[in-house]
Amino acid sequence: MVGREQAAGQGLSSPNEWQLVIELLLLGGVAGFLAGLLGIGGGALLVPFVTLVLSFKNMPPQHIVKMAVATSLATICFTSMSSLRAHHRRGAVRWDVVKLLAPGIVFGSLLGAQIAKALPSAVLASLFAVFLTFSAMQMFFERRPKPGRTMPQGSALFAAGAAIGVISTLVGAGGAFITVPFMIACNVSIINAVATSAALGFPIAVAGTLGYIIAGWSLQDMPSGAIGYLYLPALFTLAAGSMLAAPWGARVAHRMNVRQLKRAFACLLLTLAGYMLVRGMTF
Repeated sequence: MVGREQAAGQGLSSPNEWQLVIELLLLGGVAGFLAGLLGIGGGALLVPFVTLVLSFKNMPPQHIVKMAVATSLATICFTSMSSLRAHHRRGAVRWDVVKLLAPGIVFGSLLGAQIAKALPSAVLASLFAVFLTFSAMQMFFERRPKPGRTMPQGSALFAAGAAIGVISTLVGAGGAFITVPFMIACNVSIINAVATSAALGFPIAVAGTLGYIIAGWSLQDMPSGAIGYLYLPALFTLAAGSMLAAPWGARVAHRMNVRQLKRAFACLLLTLAGYMLVRGMTF
């Protein structure tokens, strides 16, 4: 097993450090722009592309997908704040729902990282491919559940939050692909559901990131710059690019009809799902 001292050359101290910085900065910018333009979570793009970038940087192959997922979640910690502030200023966040769901979500997010550690990388990559396919179908057909039930209470609501946290942490997403349909089905308006989902994305990202740090803390074959499964050089460059480009994407979205773009993007997600399936077979 390679020690941390031996792995030090795999981080940003390598001769290709600036190439890695530029690649991740551009990737963060593209993910942020598309998130602002199409209203999608950055994890759908970040995880497969970070997986691709890290695969060419001699990272430990058994940890690459988990590092990509952890880094995607950590990036959401930064990018979710601007979205949350915008929705809060408009009074659209249902803070009563946030308070009810947050405890289960935090528990589930911490648990999800431990489950991810126990899963083989091939299985985790396959789960992410399923997530991408589901997201693509939702985007392409614009399907939403019909309101028809009330918000569950007590242990049922805690279990719902825990399930959201586990699934979101396994795929490195902010949870909107689950929380928005869930809240709409529970008679929360679409505007409030989207805004409240943005608020819930922050505890998912924070708890999930912490969970991945704890889960990978004792590993000895991680590259320099990694804290657990979290790869700090990637986090800072991705977050910078994403935060700079997201407002630009949001401005463009108000000037054009993005329906056809969403369908084209859905096709891209299906392509990325195929890549993650193939990548999983190589672990």
